[in-house]
Amino acid sequence: MRVVNLGPDPSLAYRPDSHEKDKSEFRNFESGALFDRVFNTYKLMHTYQTLDFVKQKHLEWANCNHFSMSMMENIDSLDELVDESDPDVDFPNSFHAFQTAEGIRKEHPDKDWFQLVGLIHDIGKIMALYEEPQWAVVGDTFPVGCKFQNSIVFRNSTFEGNPDEKNPALNTELGIYEPKCGLNNILMSWGHDEYLYQVMKFNKCTIPEEGLYMIRFHSFYPWHSNGDYMHLCNEKDLQMLPWVKEFKYVMSFSMRARLCVRLICCVTHILKV
Repeated sequence: MRVVNLGPDPSLAYRPDSHEKDKSEFRNFESGALFDRVFNTYKLMHTYQTLDFVKQKHLEWANCNHFSMSMMENIDSLDELVDESDPDVDFPNSFHAFQTAEGIRKEHPDKDWFQLVGLIHDIGKIMALYEEPQWAVVGDTFPVGCKFQNSIVFRNSTFEGNPDEKNPALNTELGIYEPKCGLNNILMSWGHDEYLYQVMKFNKCTIPEEGLYMIRFHSFYPWHSNGDYMHLCNEKDLQMLPWVKEFKYVMSFSMRARLCVRLICCVTHILKV
């Protein structure tokens, strides 16, 4: 691990109102300067993220045959991306990567794999730089192939154009799934979480299973923050849930702090993505 001194906090250039937000101000999907952008992103997502669409995206991306780059090259490339689904931030995603890693380092200094997950958890968003629309890359995730639960963001105002909403076979509590089948056996809406998880599997990554759950399900807010979809969970999912919750807690806390000048720059392996 090497420590890099970047001088003054670079995130301030993208946050002219540098005061810290109160925790209650985060994930505000009801108002704010970015509301229209956020709503439109979710409107498109909830219209076009269907069971068939997700299956097609797995065929397109899960073979990891698009390009090769190092993790740090990937993180640097995220300077070109601002997440259009995020109501809290309007600065490049790479800053968020270092914020999260540093927050985890402070809380869990003995778990290097946890810090690594914090650093890389969003790099699947690079799909947006390769002609994928942001509604197929960013934002909260949810299962497809079963009923869309009420805890999904903008649930009551954005799904009317989704054909799965009108399919009787897909809009029951279980849909195409069996009770307690396990989250590893369901299809999630396509985005950066699922893509990075597939990249990790393809490259035989040695991150512990707890970390892989964090990568795959950190945007699954209806599950880890609202308690929905428990009827699909098996015992392993319930064992992993506290780890995902801890990841989200530390990440949310780190967003309120300035980007530390001591950044973790420890990943040099080339992965096929």
